[in-house]
Amino acid sequence: MRMHVSHDTVYRYETPPSSVIQTLRLTPRNHSGQYVVSWLISISADCRLDAQDDAFGNLIHTFTAEGPIDELIVHVEGEVETEDNAGVVAGAIERFPPALFLRDTPLTQTDAAIVEFSERYRSSGANTLVMLHEMLGGLNREIVFDTNPTHTATTAAEAFALKRGVCQDLTHVFISAARHLGVPARYISGYFHRSDGVNDQEAGHAWAEAFVPSLGWVGFDATNGICTTDAHLRVAAGLDYLSAAPVRGARSGGAGENLSVRIQIDQAMQQSQE
Repeated sequence: MRMHVSHDTVYRYETPPSSVIQTLRLTPRNHSGQYVVSWLISISADCRLDAQDDAFGNLIHTFTAEGPIDELIVHVEGEVETEDNAGVVAGAIERFPPALFLRDTPLTQTDAAIVEFSERYRSSGANTLVMLHEMLGGLNREIVFDTNPTHTATTAAEAFALKRGVCQDLTHVFISAARHLGVPARYISGYFHRSDGVNDQEAGHAWAEAFVPSLGWVGFDATNGICTTDAHLRVAAGLDYLSAAPVRGARSGGAGENLSVRIQIDQAMQQSQE
């Protein structure tokens, strides 16, 4: 699939800040099954974008915009060719051994309820892939997608207790359960092309990758109950949301910040014509 993405992150301030500093993880990289045809980041403020790699091999951009700033827009647009590799991710930059992704974070720590949930699937035997697939299905059935009750600081334990949450929450729960079972798992941020014709979205997507000894890293989308396909555009990886967040930053001064996100994901015109 050739996917076209247009993504605007818009900040408006009642009282303008004197400066804004941002770190962006908004640029995908090539790997087996994903090829970046074109990609551009533009900032509405007069500033310089500095590119570098972070610890996990993600391509990040940082900038400092001097104010006063009433409105700041981060615009991303590009096209990426994707292939369905049955969830298997190969050829990505790997800075660490898989065992690093057994490390808990405050957002992914297990509690008694997640331990009990994950232990239901340990009896699946030595086949890690089967165990993860069964757990994926169970989690997708157990947690209802709901944008209201959670926020970016909601932990896996809190979301699991609510039995409701967004893709970030389901991903954190999957990661927490997988790590309890001794399977390295990591957080992936990116985009998802929906098959129901809804192209306009208010947020990006998130899923997990788990390390299966016979295959390597495999993508598991708990929100949709599937392994990743050519509808998934992989952007950044980390231990949890905080280390793979599309946008993180701080401002100096100012007040009354309002954030809105506009994302449009569709098939590129070239493919549609073909």
